[in-house]
Amino acid sequence: MAINVQITNKTARINMFGRFDFQVHREFKDAYTPLIDNAEVKEIEVEMSKVDYLDSSALGMLMLLNERARAVNKPITLLNTSGVVSQVLAVANFSKIFNIKQAA
Repeated sequence: MAINVQITNKTARINMFGRFDFQVHREFKDAYTPLIDNAEVKEIEVEMSKVDYLDSSALGMLMLLNERARAVNKPITLLNTSGVVSQVLAVANFSKIFNIKQAA
């Protein structure tokens, strides 16, 4: 898994590539924690078009991100999910918790 972060205007985007599972929990937390703490960032997007796998620990990590972001009034959007990732998110009813959208 590779993770990188871009900040444009007041929106931060966490770009993820590969398998999203417990092996990357520290890297994922290290990517989003500065965004939660950055007063300039008003919204966080998680770009998932290159994620080819996620497991229950990844769902937990997304929930933790959402909880921490919500505490500081920063909405989370999951972008460009597809295939197995979309199916897992649908089964977990994540559309009721997150804004999930396909960017053009």
